[in-house]
Amino acid sequence: QVQLVESGGGLVQAGGSLRLSCAASARTFRDYAMGWFRQAPGKEREFVAAISPRNGVWYTYYADSVKGRFTISADNAKNTVYLQMNSVKPEDTAVYYCATSRSSYGSSSRLDYDSWGRGTQVTVSS
Repeated sequence: QVQLVESGGGLVQAGGSLRLSCAASARTFRDYAMGWFRQAPGKEREFVAAISPRNGVWYTYYADSVKGRFTISADNAKNTVYLQMNSVKPEDTAVYYCATSRSSYGSSSRLDYDSWGRGTQVTVSS
């Protein structure tokens, strides 16, 4: 099973930026989609963004709540997926998790992901 380790979380003021990283133990995202999810206290884990490789092209997908503010990217050489978070809002406060998909297609469903990191806390102050 792929080991995933998130980092980069912390405390940031509203309107600021943060970049999360997810290091994978194997070259998984040449063949499989990767996703970022988040979970706020008392809420369900929700989809944030996904990136999928198909025919040598990276496809990206975003939740409506983060579209235009967050950017997902991948670096094959470093086995790392990133989530650049700009113009953050207090409602972005959550534990952020990265995960590997069972296929090369990006998905917003948690059920399509089979390996998860332990998460990194992001707190946005108003």
